[in-house]
Amino acid sequence: MKHLLGTQDMSRADATLILDTTAQMAATQEREIRKLPTLRGRTVVNLFFEDSTRTRISFEAAAKRLSADVINFSAKGSSLSKGESLKDTALTLQAMGADAVVIRHWASGAADRLAHSGWMHGAVLNAGDGTHQHPTQALLDAFTMRRHLVDSPEGKGLDGLTVAIVGDVLHSRVAGSNIALLKTLGANVVVVAPPTLLPFGMASRTDISVHYTLDSALEAHDLDAIMMLRVQRERMTGGGSGFFPSPEEYTRLFGLDRARMDRMPDHAIILHPGPMNRGLEISAEAADSPRSVIVEQVSNGVAVRMAALYLLLSGEEAPSE
Repeated sequence: MKHLLGTQDMSRADATLILDTTAQMAATQEREIRKLPTLRGRTVVNLFFEDSTRTRISFEAAAKRLSADVINFSAKGSSLSKGESLKDTALTLQAMGADAVVIRHWASGAADRLAHSGWMHGAVLNAGDGTHQHPTQALLDAFTMRRHLVDSPEGKGLDGLTVAIVGDVLHSRVAGSNIALLKTLGANVVVVAPPTLLPFGMASRTDISVHYTLDSALEAHDLDAIMMLRVQRERMTGGGSGFFPSPEEYTRLFGLDRARMDRMPDHAIILHPGPMNRGLEISAEAADSPRSVIVEQVSNGVAVRMAALYLLLSGEEAPSE
């Protein structure tokens, strides 16, 4: 594996290797001294064309805990904002000796373009490209589910689990990455969204179950996990008007509140990629309930990104506990 660009072509073996390595990385983070010398002398560049404090800090923490040198390269206030092309930026990073580039970009396919352009020779990790893919988010979600829902999870997938993905699927790269990875790992995928927030063709897919209200999904399935997606108003013309009648109507049909949470099996967990629109797609009571693993997702994100950098750059076995 030379790059980490998406989950759509990721094999079960590669996904399981990353998840197992994540478990070992998470174990090292419980030690008094968390830093590992593995990537000393390597340079990781965070190249962000979109704002994302959470993901950027997570990748930065992961690289530093592996002792890599980190360069944060933001489009705002840089030569990128003055019109420099992605090609010129890549050539500059190559000249600087970047061993890996973590890229977030507003355009779908940007990470793949960078990886296969020949402009640079380091590893490329996709931190989110448009509405396309966000592979490390899907991996940290799968790791979180595996920890909570699978007995002796090392070496295993998510076989037989039923996971619902609810909300703005159309604009969500998290949903795209999760659906592909969950299927690869053997889970049953339930998608819940208004028809206006489903990608073209998804309603006719036979490998997933599609519902148009959260109540109907809860009635039809015993969910092991439910993932609430952020309503991405910034990607919608008119801030959401045309995609759903009103915020109140959206919450009534798709919001996770206490009553719907109580209809889930006792062991079921609640996930959200963040940041949350409390009171829109999820109530404060659901977000802060004992079922919620949303805060844990953030800490698991560092371990997943450590594992990805480790496997791409070190060429060694993962460290033992």
